[in-house]
Formats: sequence, C-alpha cells, structure tokens
Amino acid sequence: MNPVVELLRNHRSIRKFKPDPVPEEMLEAIVGAAQMASTSSNVQAYSVIAVKDAERKRVLADVAGGQLHVEQCPLLLVWCADLNRIRLACERNGVEMAADTMEQFIVATVDVALAAQNAAVAAESLGLGIVYIGGIRNDLREVTRLLNIPPLVYPVFGMCVGYPDQPSGIRPRLPLKGVLHRETYDPERHPEAIEQYDKIMRDYYRERTGGRRDSTWSEEMAAKFRSPARAYLREYLREQGFRIER
Repeated sequence: MNPVVELLRNHRSIRKFKPDPVPEEMLEAIVGAAQMASTSSNVQAYSVIAVKDAERKRVLADVAGGQLHVEQCPLLLVWCADLNRIRLACERNGVEMAADTMEQFIVATVDVALAAQNAAVAAESLGLGIVYIGGIRNDLREVTRLLNIPPLVYPVFGMCVGYPDQPSGIRPRLPLKGVLHRETYDPERHPEAIEQYDKIMRDYYRERTGGRRDSTWSEEMAAKFRSPARAYLREYLREQGFRIER
C-alpha cells in the first residue's frame, strides 16, 4: 500500500505519553506542514498556540473535563479560527472587514480544521502520537482568558502531541458504503450501514473492555444528540466579534 495511505489508515488516538519533550524543530516542522494545507483563497484564517507550561495545561485539562492526558502530554496545541489577522490586513489597505457573515465564520473554521489535520499526519509521520481535545470548548471564556486570545479569534479544539506510551488499537470506522455516495446522495444506504456498524462497534467494545462495555454506535449517537451541548457558544462567539448577521 502507498505509505501515506497506510499512515492515514493506521491513525489512532493516543492518551498516554512519555515525558520526553517534543523537540522544537519537530514542532516547527509540524506547524510548517500544517501551513501547507489547502486554505480558502489563501486566507489562512487560523493560528495555533503551543502550550508547554504545566500550570496552563493543568487548567486546560480541568476545562476539558479532567482529561489527564491534557495535563500530562509534553505539548498541547490549541488550534484557533482567526480572523483578527485578516482584520489587520484589511485595515492596512483602508478597508473595514465584513466579519459578520456566516461565510467568513465557516472559512475560518474549515481552514483551521484542515491545517490541524495536516499537523496530525505530520506528527504521526515523525513517530509522535496525537489526540484531539474538543473538550476545551466546555469553557472557551476561560481558555480565552488563559491564552490571551483577542477578538475575532476562537479556539476550536486542542491537540495533545507526544511520544506514545501505550498500546492502542484502531477504532473501526463506518463501512465505506455508509459514507461514499456516487453521483447523488442516497439516503437508502444508511440503514444497512448503521446496522452493520452497530455490530462492528459492539464486538469492538466487548473485546476491548473484556465484556464490560456493551453498546453500539447508534446508541452512543442517540445519547450524545438527545440534548443541546455547550449552549453558551453562540453568545461567546458574539463576544469574540463573530456577530453572524448574514
């Protein structure tokens, strides 16, 4: 198999890291690779904050719901959607930036996700492991205060980076037929794919936990989407200057 495809297909989340620091040249190589991700109209509407300070990581671990690997990893990258730099570029040319559109918000959010995934692949190619931390969105006001984040910037997720210190299996994904449509979207593909994936995940959880966990993917999704999560986010984004009016 092509080595790049093989690397991608062997991705796994790492939640236990050796204490060895990530060398500065690796950090710069990883972020340099992130910068080469596709970006809408060369906007590059993202920034990344490298956090190594133990106290900052401790606070961020608490924000993320007590995820100890956030505190223990040698390097935490906080990936931010960033229109602040674009605002400065506009001001430099005598233009007031139109920051109140859904399009600009989506551009920034997509840009940072693409860059972060490039970084994840680059890190894994260097023998490092990663895990995304969406839990920092539990309290973005605290993250904003802690990391001195300016208006028109918001943290989208964190990413623990370090040398893996655990065996880790690969979590199965949905069957390809459940996500790959041809020519037009075909909703009739989903019921069979969900049924098949439920069985795969139940077997996976049973084997991984010695029978202590007996659930399916659809059960987990039903529990997750039963009620709204992080309802404060709309107001927080408005506070940060993302006043989406059109």
